[in-house]
Amino acid sequence: MTTVDGATVEVVRSYLISAAEEMRATLIRTSFNPVIYEVHDFGMSMYDAGLRLIAEATGLTFFLGANDFSLRKGVEYVGRENLYPGDVVLLNYPYWNAAHASDATLFAPVFTPGDETPVGFLCIRAHWMDLGAKDPGYVLDSTDMHQEGIIFPGTKVVSRGEPVHEIHELIRFNSRMPAEVLGDLHAQIAALRTGERRLLEILAKFGQETVAAAVQRMIDDGAARSRAALERLPQGSWTAVDWLDDDGISDEPVRMQATVTVADGEFTVDFDGSAVAVAGPINMPFGATEAICKVVLKSLTSPDQPSNEGTVAPLRVKAEPGTLFHAVYPQPTYTLWTGIVAVELILKALAQGMPELLPASSGGDVPGMMMVGTHPDTGQLFAVSNNDPVGWGATVSHDGMDAAAHISGSTGRTTPIEVLEAKTGMFFERVEMRTDSGGAGRFRGGVGLRRDIRFVTPGEFLSVIKKTRTRPWALDGGQEPEPNQVVVFPGTEREARVSTKRTQVEVGDRVTLLTGGGGGHGDPRRRDPEAVREDVAEGYVSPEAAHEQYGLEV
Repeated sequence: MTTVDGATVEVVRSYLISAAEEMRATLIRTSFNPVIYEVHDFGMSMYDAGLRLIAEATGLTFFLGANDFSLRKGVEYVGRENLYPGDVVLLNYPYWNAAHASDATLFAPVFTPGDETPVGFLCIRAHWMDLGAKDPGYVLDSTDMHQEGIIFPGTKVVSRGEPVHEIHELIRFNSRMPAEVLGDLHAQIAALRTGERRLLEILAKFGQETVAAAVQRMIDDGAARSRAALERLPQGSWTAVDWLDDDGISDEPVRMQATVTVADGEFTVDFDGSAVAVAGPINMPFGATEAICKVVLKSLTSPDQPSNEGTVAPLRVKAEPGTLFHAVYPQPTYTLWTGIVAVELILKALAQGMPELLPASSGGDVPGMMMVGTHPDTGQLFAVSNNDPVGWGATVSHDGMDAAAHISGSTGRTTPIEVLEAKTGMFFERVEMRTDSGGAGRFRGGVGLRRDIRFVTPGEFLSVIKKTRTRPWALDGGQEPEPNQVVVFPGTEREARVSTKRTQVEVGDRVTLLTGGGGGHGDPRRRDPEAVREDVAEGYVSPEAAHEQYGLEV
């Protein structure tokens, strides 16, 4: 076997990551959908011939972790023997794709000239705005998978370098937004071709044996680092419980439970005690459940190291089929906010054993919104979404960040107001920090955001949040923050608080969005008085709250 030194390993690693980042740049520059080119709702990964992760580009952590699962399922379904140079395969079957039906995964084998077996694989997952679901935009109340869009279990959209016309037409005629969807399809294909060229250049530059040896050392090192980091953490087993507002069908809260064990160089997450699969679309495909656990493991053990197969080798995930965290056919899976709340559930369990290492809860959830309607200038359907920022939880040493993307969102961004106003019928009358939303503490939780929206065209306003009825958690005597809230038709006789709901709106109607704050850490009476005065001056804390929570007259 070829041996390589550490310098060569790092050079090869850097080349691979650079290739993945070039794929990312291609996708951003060529996509049609703001949720891709503005929000960065995508994940792309590179694999060796054994389907082991070797590099990834910056993207949504949930997507990146889920790519590993879906690529294995897709290759198994198609069969390696049926893959040829130039092929691109589409997969969105939720239970294999580890996501809902609108998160389209495209993967491609990479062949060197003259080889009959792939030397690697590339995988890109991105959100398509419409793929034939029962409702435009987002499905909030489906009761089985077949209401959530047309399904591709592993279907070639490009065969031996040639587009498969019949499949492209099937997509076109099953979408309410065919130009955008086909545009994003071709953007993903272009990004895969970029990655293919760069991977082949790397193999040619260093040689296949050298690259293979470097990859093996990368993976071995990733596993060793993760296990060593786990052994340095407090050892034990801790259980936490939390609740989702509802399942989209009934108003009954849904129980989540996780037991996290750190022992013997392994990180085990067991979701026993969670609800059985529910009627509405909040059930998690098992691959998606694995992905959220990877996010927490990676953040604890190797947050500053590039990911590969080895970095998550110590992970063990347990969830019985047919339960909330292991959906099976035909259980609905479209509204996967369960996974966002579950990230904080896992951290809540761990915080019992290592509170000095973890922040308090960060907003509890991602406040998602979308408007669907017909644009008055083009006469075309629009469906544009946004995930709002929340306050981050405080830690043992500092305040939580104010109005930032939820910790599960990685580098995902909010949709700019200029895009939302230009492409939808929303006009933003107010966007500001939400006073008193962060939990009080020796270190204060970050504050959330307030948006006041007035509608200038009719349509539907969709709010997608699954934790508004219960507060996020605090640590070590800190106070719980304000949760996410959505108020439709404020100041009228129709005023109502909602969480996940499609609301018909007309010209002049209004909605107020209030995003959650972060949990406080430590006794508020021990907070530096000057910090409280600064918070009041900045509008993060009101004078009344300064008196009631911190005991100061400001």
